[in-house]
Amino acid sequence: MVTKATALFPLHLVLFAAFLGGRSSATAASNGSAPSCDFFHGSWVFDDSYPLYDSVACPFIDPQFDCLKYGRPDKLYIKYRWQPTACQLPRFDGKEFLRRLTRKKVMFVGDSLSYNQWESLLCMLHASVPGGKTTYKQRDPLSSVSFEDYSLTLMYYRAPYLVDIVTEPTGRILKLDSISNSSSLWLTADLLIFNTWHWWLHKGTVSQGWDYIQDGNKIVRDMDRLEAFSKGLTSWAKWVDSKVDINTKKVFFQGISPNHYLAKEWGEPGEKDCRKQMQPVLGSTYPGGVPPEQEVVKRVLSNMSKPVYLLDITLLSQLRKDAHPSAYSGDHPGMDCSHWCIAGLPDTWNLILYAVLR
Repeated sequence: MVTKATALFPLHLVLFAAFLGGRSSATAASNGSAPSCDFFHGSWVFDDSYPLYDSVACPFIDPQFDCLKYGRPDKLYIKYRWQPTACQLPRFDGKEFLRRLTRKKVMFVGDSLSYNQWESLLCMLHASVPGGKTTYKQRDPLSSVSFEDYSLTLMYYRAPYLVDIVTEPTGRILKLDSISNSSSLWLTADLLIFNTWHWWLHKGTVSQGWDYIQDGNKIVRDMDRLEAFSKGLTSWAKWVDSKVDINTKKVFFQGISPNHYLAKEWGEPGEKDCRKQMQPVLGSTYPGGVPPEQEVVKRVLSNMSKPVYLLDITLLSQLRKDAHPSAYSGDHPGMDCSHWCIAGLPDTWNLILYAVLR
């Protein structure tokens, strides 16, 4: 229940307050136990001290995100810093992050936007301890990198829908009310960052990850994708409420990461997409407004009994029409206006994660 006092604070602070022993977010924020700043509203400012690391020196970047290596000629997009309206984000201290999470396991669970954020954090930490020993392991759907000197393991688990897909004689079935195939492994992590949305939109025999949807006792060929997303996310929320021990684990949800395929959404005429975009949208508002899938996320999280911190990265990412790989995404075909260059925007998502954990 959100009291009158806590209603004055953003949703992510209300939900995170329970990590602090059940105090209201108003009390926690005022005594310094939780971040009192709204990190998610502000604007992008030029900062010549950026980027936070040299992408050339990072051994963990997938070709799809390695824009400079694959020919992006401009570098202005890596020179922007997110400035919240009413406070400052702390400068990233990778050694402090590593010390704080010594002997812990951090797992990103979701689609390729989780992968984007995971690789960004790996680069940020690697730059902080460039001579440190790391061990990389990959066994689909799980990838992991261990920073041996700190006994910290950062993992990525590919689960684009979070809910299960099972293969039966009739085909692949997306089960909106089932989370069982992967969840026992998720529970081995101390810090979980979940994400899902983009794959719910995919259609066609090549990109759609399922052939049928099971909704309760009904099996259908298709349904409204936003409705399916809402039901699947609600199943994930019930899993967190019933299975996750919040005394030993922290749970985050990466908000909706936007794409930039339609210039009219950021107030420009014509049929332009993200190609040749070299500057953010100016100011603190996005002409295209709030995407409906973000409202679904907030509604589902607000109905949970256990606290999940929403990394509400939608608006700050909407403003970065310039930060996508576009045509410079390695061997990825076509125009990529969905993912993000590394170094680049996902570093800010991790800066906010770092600020919250502090």
